[in-house]
Amino acid sequence: MPELPEVETARRGIARHLQGRVIRRVVVRDRRLRWPVPRGLEQTLAGTRIDSVGRRGKYLLIATQPGTLIVHLGMSGSLRVLDAATPPGSHDHVDIVLDNGRFLRLRDPRRFGTILFTRGDPASHPLLKNLGPEPLTDEFDGACLFAVSRGRRVAIKSLLMNSRIVAGVGNIYANEALFAAQVHPLRAAGRIARPRYDLLAAAVKHVLTAAIAAGGTTLRDFTRDDGSPGYFRIELQVYDKAGEPCPRCGAPIRRVVSGQRATYYCPACQR
Repeated sequence: MPELPEVETARRGIARHLQGRVIRRVVVRDRRLRWPVPRGLEQTLAGTRIDSVGRRGKYLLIATQPGTLIVHLGMSGSLRVLDAATPPGSHDHVDIVLDNGRFLRLRDPRRFGTILFTRGDPASHPLLKNLGPEPLTDEFDGACLFAVSRGRRVAIKSLLMNSRIVAGVGNIYANEALFAAQVHPLRAAGRIARPRYDLLAAAVKHVLTAAIAAGGTTLRDFTRDDGSPGYFRIELQVYDKAGEPCPRCGAPIRRVVSGQRATYYCPACQR
């Protein structure tokens, strides 16, 4: 599933093609995504200008004059800006055709993605209103994490992946940030001291920033808006490296399943 760096990479890639353009028409070939593509979207958006392309957590927000498209890429979705002559494939479900003849295409083989529309403030939408602070803003820091962790027995990795605590830190980057901060992923969140939370918050910011700079991580489905892969995979320290030596101390990296997600860590370095 695309995580925050992949979604931010997609946002940056499509924004330069979309902002300020007028939508000529919308083509919906299959409404059967995670939630059905809204009926009447074609008529609502035709002839309107795209004002901005934003992001909240793992959701893309395409702001138009009548309202905002809320887009989630699900497990296998991707967005590409293509030339008019590009024929659709069997998994190409929605095209947003622009006034320059190009179009934004949503491809989603598993159909777990989402395209919704709201005329109100997107921050108040049910999918967004309960999200925690963005991890790359000043709202997110060690003090924030320390405060919400008090009295919690949940594993710190699960806390980091709770979108109500912090928006958009997915499995790959939770593993990597915990390794960078030398925190054991299964340690109870309430048993971690404030100085270590300062280190962990800084590690989250560093890992996410580096991943965005590398264009995200391509493990299976994700590609950037031009179809190229994300290159952060070559910088991964522990994720998907079970049995390999820890880059810090040489101990074999371990893999366990926690919260139904694969968790990778160094048993020697991470306490």
